[in-house]
Amino acid sequence: MAPPLPSPTAKPTPPRPSWRWFIVLAIVTLVWLVQSGVGSDAHQVVDYTTMLGWVRAGKVKEVVLRPDSITGTLSEPQKLDGHTVTDFRSPLPKDDRLVPLLDDKSVKIKVENEDSPLLVRILMMALPWVLIIGVWLWLSRRTQQMMVAGGPLGGFLKRGRKFEKATAPSATFDDVAGLTAAKRDLSEIVEFLKHPELFRSLGARVPRGVLLVGPPGTGKTLLARAVAGEADAPFYSISASEFVEMFVGVGAARVRELFTEAKRNAPSIVFIDELDGVGRARGTGLGGGHDEREQTLNQLLSEMDGFERGDLVVVIAATNRPDVLDAALLRPGRFDRRVMIDLPEAAAREAILRVHTRDKPLAAEADLAHIAALTAGFSGADLANLANEAALAATRRRAEVVARADFLAAYDKLVLGDPREGKLRPVEKKRVAIHESGHAVIAWATPEAEPLSRVSILPRGMALGATQQVPPEDRHLHTRAELDARLRVLLGGYAAERVVLGEISTGAENDLGEATRLASKMVAHYGMSEALGPVHYDIREDHAFLGQRIATESGTSDATVHAIETEARALLAGVLAAATAKITAHRAELDRLSAALLEEETLERDRLEELLGPRATPHDVLPIQAPVPSPRTAHS
Repeated sequence: MAPPLPSPTAKPTPPRPSWRWFIVLAIVTLVWLVQSGVGSDAHQVVDYTTMLGWVRAGKVKEVVLRPDSITGTLSEPQKLDGHTVTDFRSPLPKDDRLVPLLDDKSVKIKVENEDSPLLVRILMMALPWVLIIGVWLWLSRRTQQMMVAGGPLGGFLKRGRKFEKATAPSATFDDVAGLTAAKRDLSEIVEFLKHPELFRSLGARVPRGVLLVGPPGTGKTLLARAVAGEADAPFYSISASEFVEMFVGVGAARVRELFTEAKRNAPSIVFIDELDGVGRARGTGLGGGHDEREQTLNQLLSEMDGFERGDLVVVIAATNRPDVLDAALLRPGRFDRRVMIDLPEAAAREAILRVHTRDKPLAAEADLAHIAALTAGFSGADLANLANEAALAATRRRAEVVARADFLAAYDKLVLGDPREGKLRPVEKKRVAIHESGHAVIAWATPEAEPLSRVSILPRGMALGATQQVPPEDRHLHTRAELDARLRVLLGGYAAERVVLGEISTGAENDLGEATRLASKMVAHYGMSEALGPVHYDIREDHAFLGQRIATESGTSDATVHAIETEARALLAGVLAAATAKITAHRAELDRLSAALLEEETLERDRLEELLGPRATPHDVLPIQAPVPSPRTAHS
């Protein structure tokens, strides 16, 4: 049974001083003094030869022989080095002549077999055991105090956290832009915490555990705080990694205390961030079933099973790895409701941008709707960072409002990186211009490709140039024709270097890597290969430090892996041939575009249309003047 937890209002009693440790210290000091000779009678240390001379001269009255020394008293004081010596001490070597000489001179002889008194010898033998037992008792007492969150080691349970002081957050659903479906699901939790009698009257059982699943930065933590704010309930927030400590059992004790405090202050909400940090499937660790992580998970499962019908406590957890969670966590009665928190759509992105620009003065031409439409794939955290970087860009140019150009600069900084300080050599700049023109010409000449947004040969981050395309709307599915067009655009720069310059360079490395990954998925995942058929093969890429060849999970034979590689290689070869044919057919447009890039370095959509002419496309082009670059970017 766990030891009783202290009252949240009770203050820990300061530990009283223990006099036992002072006694032990005094004994140790006494032994040291006795051993070092401090406090003994003052014997003058003399050399052995001087002592033998006094014995032969009959000036020694009595001596005390010990195993390694001899002390004695003179019959009359003697002068030695300006000092008067009455008692002396001398080292005692192994000399068989000494005792007969003493006897011959009628010197009184005493013999002591041990240097130390009996009490000192007993203390020396007992002291190590006293110290060992004392340390063991001290550690036992401190361990008990730690398990009840008392004493100096109690910080392992509440390190930096005061559960009893939890209050309702100020956030509400109005602070969470988008996520309409998720807020609708969680509104039942709010109603349960505010009006539990309505559910009890009908015998309804509201889920006590809610699992928020979604990519990082999509607002899972903010949504959990908003639920607590709407319900005006105490909010206990902790990361799963904070449960796990180096001492086995500390994590389980911390779980018990967290849920005890939550039940004491019910109705309340317990939020566990990054649940996969402690909720991974059991039996996979090196510590078997007794390691700290699994004991903590077992305690968490036990606490969630211990909810009674009247307990007004809801547990909300967040993770982006639901596939690794233990099955016991997901069964009914625990985390039995899963809420998906996906990347925001265009309307949600606009709402998120409005939330993060409420305190920022915007220029009239900084249309957030257009910016939101052109930032597909951005999470809420990405959009918040975009708004902040735009404000910083406006500050750097000493502007009074945040303009559209500031959002453009912020996007370039986040996606492409900061501009490089060094400049390209003329021959390198020409090659980069031809390479990026190849991407642009293929995108312009292929109706299924996404519309061009910007082409630049300004080096930024790891890229020497970039061709950016803007999807006209959010997409959730891609056809075979669209994927083929994407591959042709990726290999357009490679093909342009071969056609115009007659040789290729290392600038196509990023394009080839992305094209290879996409082709492999088309063959193995999407069933877009006639040779392999409509079959899904579990392929993955090895770790970056172990190579990049296609590896397979169990169940896929080596022959199938070879077939996947062969089909992907054949697909890329066909795409390269088609891209080369396009480049050859539109050589005039490519030359005109590369010359303009060498002169202007960056070309926006209006300028691209002037150079290449109108483009026949099945997509609806957004009616804007200078579009923000999209995540569809070919880096060189």
